[in-house]
Amino acid sequence: MRYHDSPVTPLLERAARGTESAWREIITRYSPLVLAVCHDHGISGMDAEDVAGSVWLRLVTNLTSIREPEALPGWLRTTVRNECLMLLRHRNRQIPTDNVEVREDIDSDIDADIDTNLIGAERRAAAREAVDRLPARDLELLTLLFADPPKPYKEISSTLGIPVGAIGPTRARCLARARRTPAVAALLDHRIT
Repeated sequence: MRYHDSPVTPLLERAARGTESAWREIITRYSPLVLAVCHDHGISGMDAEDVAGSVWLRLVTNLTSIREPEALPGWLRTTVRNECLMLLRHRNRQIPTDNVEVREDIDSDIDADIDTNLIGAERRAAAREAVDRLPARDLELLTLLFADPPKPYKEISSTLGIPVGAIGPTRARCLARARRTPAVAALLDHRIT
């Protein structure tokens, strides 16, 4: 009987007792499976060897807790897949620092994020100033129109004492007044088109 055909249970039992030949047999038998799963995830070379080393280490530490030894190939597939995914996540978080072009791209992305945050803060400040300068009636109308959930026009009409047909034009005049406030006008004059 070739060792590839031997049952897994006694093989794992021998490996658990520290029999070196059992470990060699496990590694010889299942290395192609480990490398195939690595290949499926686009991992090869030294990275695949690192994954395999981690998998064999996990097997050593979990050897006595494997309840179904005959399911070892499935356990290995899952463990290899998890190790590959962990490696890929780690690889995606790394920022290469010796490549000037990549650093410049990262710096420009960070600058773009800072610019976006500053522009957002500037817009919020302008909106607050515009709201502060609105007459109480305009503010009340906008509050009702932009409530969550929105108020029906009939309710707004009865609350403010204006006809339903006048709500749209009143809102337009109110927003026009808000656009004319100095902060909002400055933003509208300098926006990128």
